[in-house]
Amino acid sequence: MKTSDTEAEKAGENAAPESRPSNFIRDIILDDLKTNKFGGRVQTRFPPEPNGYLHIGHAKAICLDFGLADEFGGHTNLRFDDTNPEKEETEYVESIQADVKWLGFHWDGLFYASDYFDQLYEWALKLIKDGKAYVDDLSADEIRKYRGTLIEPGKDSPFRNRSAEENLDLFQRMKAGEFHDGSRVLRAKIDMASPNLNMRDPVMYRILHAEHHRTGNKWCIYPMYDFAHGQSDSIERVTHSMCTLEFEDHRPLYNWFIQQLGIFPSQQIEFDRLNLTHTLLSKRKLLQLVQEGRVSGWDDPRMPTLSGIRRRGYTPEAIRNFIASIGVSKTTGSIELAMLEHFVREDLNKRAPRVMAVLRPLKVVIDNYPEDQVEEMDAVNNPEDESAGSRKVPFSRVLYIEPDDFREVPPPKYYRLSPGREVRLRYGYFVTCTSVVKNDKGEVVEVHCTYDPATRGGNAPDGRKVKATIHWVAAASAIDAEVRIYENLFLKENPSEVEEGKDVLDNLNPNSLEVITNAKLEPSLAKAIAGNRFQFERLGYFCVDPDSKPGKPIFNRTIALKDTWAKLEKKQRA
Repeated sequence: MKTSDTEAEKAGENAAPESRPSNFIRDIILDDLKTNKFGGRVQTRFPPEPNGYLHIGHAKAICLDFGLADEFGGHTNLRFDDTNPEKEETEYVESIQADVKWLGFHWDGLFYASDYFDQLYEWALKLIKDGKAYVDDLSADEIRKYRGTLIEPGKDSPFRNRSAEENLDLFQRMKAGEFHDGSRVLRAKIDMASPNLNMRDPVMYRILHAEHHRTGNKWCIYPMYDFAHGQSDSIERVTHSMCTLEFEDHRPLYNWFIQQLGIFPSQQIEFDRLNLTHTLLSKRKLLQLVQEGRVSGWDDPRMPTLSGIRRRGYTPEAIRNFIASIGVSKTTGSIELAMLEHFVREDLNKRAPRVMAVLRPLKVVIDNYPEDQVEEMDAVNNPEDESAGSRKVPFSRVLYIEPDDFREVPPPKYYRLSPGREVRLRYGYFVTCTSVVKNDKGEVVEVHCTYDPATRGGNAPDGRKVKATIHWVAAASAIDAEVRIYENLFLKENPSEVEEGKDVLDNLNPNSLEVITNAKLEPSLAKAIAGNRFQFERLGYFCVDPDSKPGKPIFNRTIALKDTWAKLEKKQRA
């Protein structure tokens, strides 16, 4: 259920359920409520594996699980599917909880599949006694061969017809730790000729002598996901168990276990997973990126993890609005990354204060401005929010501007600063370039200008107009900062498309991070703290990184602003 209190959420709470935008899962819930299928209850769950950090794909499931329950006055459990102790860590458990809270949701119950290990074991014993499960001595490779293919039926294991007594004895000895890893498994006894491969005597338990992060060494047998999942839902009396489409073929097995055990009949509903262009959403591959040092960690701002995009400066509101816009369906597709970025810009445009920063400083000297004079110019904090007010920005004789805002020999349609051309300094004065200073390489390192004192604030009394306004930072009061510019981590639209003999990591963008160490910022940013978001005028949206220290601020670029001139100039160079 949601805990945040935005206007959008308040508006949603006042809307009648039937009047909201619908999807097929919402329609199922509405029909179930009308027929009183679950006694008027809506109970969902979000069941992540604690074997990695959540990514943007999980955000869709979180918004669906928690959002639908919230809409219908129901409840949502957070349940960790901790059935594989070899890959699970407490760090992942804590990060998942932090991510769910950051997105604006809270859980009504916090559970673990390991909470139910004793009950699952008892249910396995029942299936053995009922002749519905058996201990198999085949190896994993042999089980795979016996399973058959999509066009050929499987064949029975030679151990399939053991007596219930023998199976009970072997399974209890498996639990007691008598056998080594991989030597035996417990399988459901269903139908080796089923057209659904998941029904061909699936494995229920495997032997795994590994310490569990919660149960320690109590267990050396662990249930498989397909056995633990449905029964955990049933124990929690989940009414609507949402899964992504790859679990659609698992639903008959989910239902089979519930029916054989005669327990609460939770219903599984499948929906399309979120796929984004230029984005890899495989936890296994993301873990590889971390382990090989291709990124700085799970929260690297280039990562699609929720902790990564949070550190980059994305807002939970933008994520929720994006998820709401893409809908829910039964068709697998891919969403343009640009669509997510649109919602990030839209949200930050409303909330981010405007400030001035120069990332690659070019020195400007206003020759006719008094050397010791400092003026304070009035600057608007956010034109989208009148209540944000204004601030004072110091102006002095020596300034910094971006090199892109000056051309000694301007190309066609270039209206920024150049010799003899007059431009407006944002919130300041009209200035005209009179000369330049170059280094030994012939590069412009200093621009000299004159200013018109009558144009303070950016308007000329005689009504003359200029075609460009550029931002600046006064040199004397500027704050030195490090700025990290992030681009897409992968070059290809579909990172999984690889040539023969290559790996998905071969598609990494070698220029996904640029570190600028000598950026100049206006002094109002001296008190900015980690997580604060700003729009650097004309440059993009930026967020204070947790690596920042007093006197040594670090800003991450969240997302760039659209730059018409940059596109035009690039086209002209081509």
